[in-house]
Amino acid sequence: MSELTDAKRRIVERLKRVESATAPVLAEEFGLTDTAVRQHLDALELGGLVERTPGPSSGRGRPPVHWRLTPAAADLFPDRHAELAVDFIRAIRSTLGDEALDHVLAARGAQQLAAYRTKLPADSSVPVRVRRLAELRTAEGYLAEAVADGDATVLVEHHCPVGDAARSCTDLCRHELQLFRSALGDDVTVERTQHVLAGDARCAYRISPSR
Repeated sequence: MSELTDAKRRIVERLKRVESATAPVLAEEFGLTDTAVRQHLDALELGGLVERTPGPSSGRGRPPVHWRLTPAAADLFPDRHAELAVDFIRAIRSTLGDEALDHVLAARGAQQLAAYRTKLPADSSVPVRVRRLAELRTAEGYLAEAVADGDATVLVEHHCPVGDAARSCTDLCRHELQLFRSALGDDVTVERTQHVLAGDARCAYRISPSR
């Protein structure tokens, strides 16, 4: 939260601790004027970090406006998902061995494959399948897109939300390549042409009809 002023940071931290709060209540807690707090809240709202929500009615007039954090505000707080994933990988490898870790990755891949197959139109053209796969991957945080390249379509992933885990366990990337090949069908060829772990800025897969 270093990009926030001290007052905005305190407001955000307070709203994290409660379901919602009014501007007057926040002003009293922080020794600020109602106007100052409302200005901070308006700025936070403009940034998509807080939102207004009607409070309980007192029976007279309009109910007071309550403020609460939006889901986007979660990014302002520490997140140890990446560290936790790496810790799990190391724990499985050290206690059960590489073979057990590979079984875990295979089980995860099977779950992903089952989910992808319900959403990828198997009877559609290769470009349509790749575009749909890009949408699925984007929803998972990969910022993916499908780019035409001659008779092929390139799946480009501009972000890797599991980068730390992949660096700790490169088999994640191997299983990802297998996942794409299985999900897209036997009538396509999938080749990785760019790889973040190899020093590239992004991961890319050239997908073309099998000859």
